[in-house]
Amino acid sequence: MTDLQTTFASAVAESKNLSERPDNATLLKIYALYKQATVGDNAEAKPAFADMVGRAKWDAWIGVKGLSAEDAMQQYIDLIESLS
Repeated sequence: MTDLQTTFASAVAESKNLSERPDNATLLKIYALYKQATVGDNAEAKPAFADMVGRAKWDAWIGVKGLSAEDAMQQYIDLIESLS
């Protein structure tokens, strides 16, 4: 495991213990960066119109398409640190 992956894993653990809940836009950013870092580009089908939460997550993840796993990890780490 690289230093970046170790720091990322620590940030993921820390994200579950934030002192206050981030707003929805920030939560979507956290989700999108996590998915991009761990899965890569979104290749899933777009959720149905009635699934508003699923669509918001899908849209957020599509928004970081093309970002490398390393860049997504670093942005995730930076975001979590800014919230701590």
